[in-house]
This record gives sequence, C-alpha cells and structure tokens, in this order.
Amino acid sequence: MLDVPLLIGGQSCPARDGRTFERCNPVTGEVVSRVAAATLEDADAAVAAAQAAFPGWAAMLPGERRARLLEAAAQLQARSGEFIAAAGETGAMANWYGFNVQLAADMLREAASMTTQITGDVIPSNVPGNFAMALRQPCGVVLGIAPWNAPVILATRAIAMPLACGNTVVLKASELSPAVHRLIGQVLQDAGLGDGVVNVISNAPADAPAIVERLIANPAVRRVNFTGSTHVGRIVGELSARYLKPALLELGGKAPFLVLDDADLDAAVEAAAFGAYFNQGQICLSTERLIVDHKVADTFVAKLTAKIETLRAGNPDDSESVLGSLVDVGAGTRIKGLIDDAVALGATLVIGGQLQGSILQPTLLDGVTDAMRLYREESFGPVAVVLRGDGDEALLRLANDSDFGLSAAIFSRDTSRALALAQRVESGICHINGPTVHDEAQMPFGGVKSSGYGSFGGKASIEQFTQLRWVTLQNGPRHYPI
Repeated sequence: MLDVPLLIGGQSCPARDGRTFERCNPVTGEVVSRVAAATLEDADAAVAAAQAAFPGWAAMLPGERRARLLEAAAQLQARSGEFIAAAGETGAMANWYGFNVQLAADMLREAASMTTQITGDVIPSNVPGNFAMALRQPCGVVLGIAPWNAPVILATRAIAMPLACGNTVVLKASELSPAVHRLIGQVLQDAGLGDGVVNVISNAPADAPAIVERLIANPAVRRVNFTGSTHVGRIVGELSARYLKPALLELGGKAPFLVLDDADLDAAVEAAAFGAYFNQGQICLSTERLIVDHKVADTFVAKLTAKIETLRAGNPDDSESVLGSLVDVGAGTRIKGLIDDAVALGATLVIGGQLQGSILQPTLLDGVTDAMRLYREESFGPVAVVLRGDGDEALLRLANDSDFGLSAAIFSRDTSRALALAQRVESGICHINGPTVHDEAQMPFGGVKSSGYGSFGGKASIEQFTQLRWVTLQNGPRHYPI
C-alpha cells in the first residue's frame, strides 16, 4: 500500500485535519493507496505556494527552464517502474501505464522545446514615433485538473506547457489515481524545478466540488485546464466563467470510425479493434461508432468479430489477459445497462457483453438505432456499435449526428476522397487510415461541440497559457487634442 501525502511548496505534508481516504484495486478490492484528503485551507496553501514561486520561475531564462523540464522528462522515464507499480489504482494493464510514461516524457520534452518559441509581434502604429508590440507573458498560477484513465499522460499534459510558458501550477489529482498524480509532482520536484513550482492536491471524493470551486475562485489562479467528462466539464466551465478565469476543456467523445466501400478492411479491423478496446475503451478518443458502408459491412463485421475473439479481458496480473479491468464495478454496471437497453430495443449482440465484477469482455453490437441510449451516450468502456449507411454522404451524416466532436477516423484507399470527407467531419481531430486513438506531444489536441474547446499540445498551448499584452514605446513628441 502506498501512502500519498500532499505536495505543497516543495514539502510532503498530510491534510491539515489529518483526514485520509483509500483507493482500492477494482479487481481484488485490496487497498492500493491511502491518500491525504485536503481541506479548503490546504487548497489555499497550495495556491499560495504556487503564487510565491511564480516570480522566480517566470523570470528564469528560457534555456534554464528548458534544462529543468528535460531533466524532469529523463527522471519520469527512469521511474517508469514506480508508475507501473501503481496501476492497481485503476486496474489497467502494465503496457498502458508504460505507454503513458513514454508519451508523458515526450510531452515534457516538447514543452522544453517551446520555452524559446513564446514570441510576439511588432504591429505598425498610426501614431508618429510609436513603436507597438504584442507580447506574450506568463499568466501566473495555472490550475490543472486531470482524470484517472490516462493518468500519467493527462496529468503531465495539465502541467508541462503551463510550466514552459513561465507559469506555476497546482494539480488537483484524481480521486481514482491519486498515487500516480502525486508521483508526477514528486518527479518534477526531484528534477529541481523549485519549491512551489508544482503543487499537488488530493481530496476525498465527497469534497471534490468544494475543493474545485475554492481553487478556481482563488484570485491568484489565472487559468484553468480540465480533462474529463462532459458533465463535470460543464461545471468547471461554469465556475471558471463565474470567476472570469479562461478555461481549456478537453471532454468526452463518441468517436466515429468511417469505413468506405473501398477501404482496406484488414487494416480497418486492426485499427478499429485497437481504437475501441485498448485500455478497455476508457480513452476519450476511443472508437465507439463503426460507421460502415453497406457494401462491405457484413465482411467487416465478420473480420472484426474474429479479431475480438482474441482479446480476452481479465485480471491484469493474469498472463493470459490482453485487456484489463474497468476502473470500478460501478462502471461495469453502467455500461452493461447501456448494452442491455440496446439489445432490448432490437440491437444484435454480435460478441461480448459478459460482465464479472469490474471485468467486461469486449463487446460489439449491430443494428443500433437512435432509439437506443448507446447511439448517443458515451459508453467509456470496451463497447463499439455498427451503424450502416449507403454511400459517403450517408456515412458523414451518421458521423456528425452526435453531440460530441473530439476524434474521428476514415478508412479508404482513395485518400483524396477521404480527405474531402475529413474536412466535413465535425471533430477537432480526424485520422485517415489510422485509429481514432492517436496522440503526439507536438500536435494540437482538442475538440468541438460537447467535447470542449481550446487545444493542448506544442505551439497550440502557448495561446492558452500566456497573456497577450499590447506594449508601446513612444519615440519623440506626440500630439494630443487637448
């Protein structure tokens, strides 16, 4: 069992009132981590520590910030085993946590490369002798709120570019992966960023609403970024608006995967299975809607079914398991309810659907219609549905018939045809002949519609985590009307 303290001002500390909560392995029920349950005063202290550290970090030369972020990347990767050892918090497979560490280290390296790319503009002025500039400067304290499903990637993403831009950070850890999020903070502290540059707050689940509002309301917090469900994202967005804090929101998804009549079906099946079932479908980018041309649908479904038969879900400690556990038993019950609703209303359960505790076998349904909850609701589990259409325009209509718009994929041998469709798909991300699950540190990552707004990733993040200022220098006399 891991003891998980708070990280405030470079110091490990308990909650002020000594309270803790426990996180249990969803498969075995064993306690994995005992975690400090922050008070409102702890939240205030974390922001105060970040605010105190801000002037020094913001004034640091970009080359020095780069060096410290590169050291953090190296230490993160070197401590991969510690992150994998904490995978029991979510029941994930070791290979998922290993991938998380690799991409998170890349995010820190990419952020390091951005420290010298925070540039401005010289703007011609109509005032004689006036030299006008647009400058990007650090904002101050940034609040990052990260989820449990890709815990190393998404918590690091909440921190890396804000730091590169000269801000300091308070990370509110997920209640479901607190040890992993706290370990990220410790890695950054050990890498020498400086006391208070990164602070990590964990809280008991029941305290989350109060802690989040307290953090957002704090006058020293100047930016908010949140990754998680659309439901909670709306709450964070509303709170941020109430307190006039710009927010970057990356929320849920219901990714469409279009298979045109000329697609390479074998390639499409491999990408669809990866996109739908990797990490038990608990990825915001996961393929949930397989939108297939009638001409090839039967063949595609048969090939995909054969692939799914090889993907056994089980205890991550079992060597025969290809897929692991859902985050908890409640998630399994919720997802099974969506499956049962669809079947009761006439959908065909092609394969899967067996639930044992938090282990749900990969599931494929055909004949899903808009009368079924699974047509629109995000399952966030190892479930994909087949929707059939005649021709590209029908497939496009089905793809866009969703409140969500994060990731999408199109499979076709005619790349010009696919590119024309990609430009009309309502999503922030679209991959041609590739899976919906694809992330790289330097790419702009964000959604539209109910999938949120703003973009993480490389240069796209600079706008989110800096303040654009207009600065002028008057050379010589200036005429005034009075």
